[in-house]
Amino acid sequence: MPLITVPETRHAAFPLHAHLIPADCPPSGHTHAWRVRLPEGADTVRLSHLLDTAVAPWWPEATARPTLWSEPVPAAAGSTIADRRLRAELHRPLGTGQAPLRVVLLAYADGRADLILVAHRGFLDAASLRHVADVLLDRAPAERHAPPASARLAPADAELRKAWSVAEFAGRVEWAAGDSSAGDRTGVVRQALRDTAADTSGGALAVATGLVLGRYENQDTPVVGALTGHPGRPADALGPDAGTLLALDLSGARSTAELLREAAHTLTATWCDRQTYADLVAESGGRVLAGVLDPVAHPADGPTETYLPCQTAPFPLTVMVRRRTDGEPELEIHHRLADVDEAAARQFARHLARSLEQLSADAQETAPEDIDLLGDEDRDALVALGRPARPLEWQPQRIDEVFAHRAAERPEAIALSCEDHSLTYAELNNRADRFAGALHNLGVRPGERVGVCLDRSLDLVVTMLAVLKADAVYVPMDPAYPADRLAYTAEDAGLRLVVTALEDFPAGQARTIHPEELAAGTAMAAPAPGRGNEQAAYVIYTSGSTGRPKGVVVPHRNVVALLGATREDFGLCPDDTWTLFHSAAFDFSVWEIWGPLLTGARLVVVPYWVSRSPQDFRALLRDERVTVLNQTPSAFAQLVEADRQHEPDLAVRLVVFGGEPLDARGLRDWFDRYPERRCRLVNMFGITETTVHVTAQTVGRKEALSGSRSVGPALPGWYLYVLDERQRPVPLNVPGEIYVGGEGVALEYLGRPELTAERFVTDPFTGGRMYRSGDKGRLRPDGRLEHLGRLDTQVKLRGFRIELDEIRNVLLDDPTVTAAAVVLGSADAGDAAAARLDAYVVLAGGDTAAVRRRAAKVLPEYMLPATVTALPALPLTANGKLDARRLPAPAAGAPAAVAAPSAQPSPDSTEASGTGLAAALVEVWQDVLGVPVGPDDNFFELGGNSLYAVRLAAAMNERNLPPMPMRELYLNPTVNRLAAVLAPGDQA
Repeated sequence: MPLITVPETRHAAFPLHAHLIPADCPPSGHTHAWRVRLPEGADTVRLSHLLDTAVAPWWPEATARPTLWSEPVPAAAGSTIADRRLRAELHRPLGTGQAPLRVVLLAYADGRADLILVAHRGFLDAASLRHVADVLLDRAPAERHAPPASARLAPADAELRKAWSVAEFAGRVEWAAGDSSAGDRTGVVRQALRDTAADTSGGALAVATGLVLGRYENQDTPVVGALTGHPGRPADALGPDAGTLLALDLSGARSTAELLREAAHTLTATWCDRQTYADLVAESGGRVLAGVLDPVAHPADGPTETYLPCQTAPFPLTVMVRRRTDGEPELEIHHRLADVDEAAARQFARHLARSLEQLSADAQETAPEDIDLLGDEDRDALVALGRPARPLEWQPQRIDEVFAHRAAERPEAIALSCEDHSLTYAELNNRADRFAGALHNLGVRPGERVGVCLDRSLDLVVTMLAVLKADAVYVPMDPAYPADRLAYTAEDAGLRLVVTALEDFPAGQARTIHPEELAAGTAMAAPAPGRGNEQAAYVIYTSGSTGRPKGVVVPHRNVVALLGATREDFGLCPDDTWTLFHSAAFDFSVWEIWGPLLTGARLVVVPYWVSRSPQDFRALLRDERVTVLNQTPSAFAQLVEADRQHEPDLAVRLVVFGGEPLDARGLRDWFDRYPERRCRLVNMFGITETTVHVTAQTVGRKEALSGSRSVGPALPGWYLYVLDERQRPVPLNVPGEIYVGGEGVALEYLGRPELTAERFVTDPFTGGRMYRSGDKGRLRPDGRLEHLGRLDTQVKLRGFRIELDEIRNVLLDDPTVTAAAVVLGSADAGDAAAARLDAYVVLAGGDTAAVRRRAAKVLPEYMLPATVTALPALPLTANGKLDARRLPAPAAGAPAAVAAPSAQPSPDSTEASGTGLAAALVEVWQDVLGVPVGPDDNFFELGGNSLYAVRLAAAMNERNLPPMPMRELYLNPTVNRLAAVLAPGDQA
């Protein structure tokens, strides 16, 4: 199998085709120019004769030949006026309809002159341009026999003439930072080669360019354009630029020597069918980022001669090697400013130079992946860029130790509130001491894990603090999770004791105890903790790709470090009021709980049903005068909608986003009501395994208008790296995998030593530990990180981190399912509420409704597929992998499937009881969900979710229907049941 392949071409390389400049050619033209300084005035008559002699044998008969144009310049050569006129002529485009070769003699006042030749590459290549110049300067014989008619240049056909209109790079390259307003303008950067003996042949240049492109684009088969002329063409023949596209197989090459040999053979072989310039550029449009110009055909500048290879570069990045006036080699890169900015071009040039130097003769047996693009200076700069400028100022302590200090400082201040109940710092401390003593009396010992399965309440926070005071480790669980998941967590964490209010908790071998029993215990406190701050404080379970969640073990010191990293920047202080909005099983709650309690502030616990109702939650924010709010972007969007119906009277000064990507464009309305000076918005990227947060990016109106994807620089004490598959830093702006080091790195995955070793690895830059996130990102020159999604099957939906493989494995546990796939889908790509999980199964019996019911017994609600579609077989790629692009739309009519919006009412809608509230609910449900609705259809099985529930409540309010408490929808998710609860008397 060849390592370098050449696509088939449509036209032979010889006879040559002339491409006249068509009307739709870009105004600046794909031209190059040659300038020669003449020491004395030239004979224009003789020059005209020589020009005609040079071009006549090869010129299309139906096309006017170029003529010499002489222009006097009223200034001496080298003067400001003369140089300005020279530059203008060199860069003046060829006009539409003009001959594709312009020859101008600039005659200066001191008797000297400049001869300038400007040609279209689609008509004359560099070798042809050089030959015409040599004839004009008597450096080549003018007289020769005419070529055979078959070899004459012939006008292009209409199809080829249209090729220029599509020769534009259509892809957006993330690392290139082009400016779409730059039009046709081209920039030039130069880079010296330190190794003057480096191989700079066309083949070496193509291979080196491919190696850099492959690393930048994470491609195994980068495609490089090569304009190398026609091997075997007569030296005095005129013709267009020609070349080919080379696809380099980097994964199949054992060494760079193999690549170099094949490239050299391909580019010099006379058998290789080449494309003309027009064909090559047209074919490369939209998919080829870089091309090389043959250094043999493109001359060096000298004291009296200058060659300008590009006005409009043939490729977004056009690479060549030139010899400077001192004879040393130099890379010259012409870059289209619309596609590649100057900084990106300069970086590319540096890395291309290193690649070329490593391809020199003494290193040709190097494997392609061993080519190191970064020098020590670049590498050190990238490592430093991922570290914050401000150091972490903190003292490593235990969580309960820091809380004790705050309680001693502010004993009478309110620490915790929930509905009509509150606890001061002293009362919270004493109650937690009582709970801790009870836990100790129940046999809880240092380092033991204790389950906490409670709704958001005062007792939830008290119990967590008590577990820490007992020198134990809390394991939070959500009471709403299916029994199977709760049982698995209790067993996997090795729990002997679970604090819960659930009467039917699936405890297995564990003992359950109600928090009231702990409160009734003795007032004797537990012994003082003996474990240090580096020991575990909590274990939070996250979705796992193996089909079961995995426990992340986080020590005390990490949480204290997080507060130390943010306190000063965020202005966290005792005057603040925070909310506990999220489930304790979601790591955002770690920040929400300990943020206020370790800074002496007040924490307001948000009851579950209040958190489901944006209107009720907004009222809580107003009444409690909340100042620090933590939200997923999805939840905040609902709050913004609810806030629009009121005066902007919230006291919130800081909003922290986390849990899922933020689209800043949706914040513009918020800034109209709450200006930046009044309320600061911060987008924070974080991972459970690195203690909630890693970066912080203030989001202002500027970011909202631009739709910035930046998640900011690393927090003090946290280290950010963007690395390749071999854990080497990738260049600036180039995507790679995000690694996180520093103070936030968790201890391990509980009971998973192999997975721990795979994901928690040695930090090669500090000798410490770092976490391999599986997230894709890139570092910007200012040290800010852009998050670009996942490298695996993990997704985030409404703030929840979900491993699609975990759902797939649960589906495969069903005996009726022989194959399964799960994807993140959407009924409307522009609507966050429409995002959903779609499952596809191959069944050996049964139906999709039963599959979903069985999955619901194992998966929490947020992981349950909204649709389950049966297929005869899953579509696969040629490599046997799932081809997600070929999955059909979810089956309308399948259980749990979200159908396309229907203009017709559901046939079942007429079966709704009477013509009162139930009939009105059918109509509003269909409008919100966009699917047919029957009176006994389940809202959530129709594709409803928390975001659609909010829209339903708003739509009912607009139609003057009875208010719908969010709790009632969740407890009564059908039209008939909800109507009976909201207006019992309306039912017939």
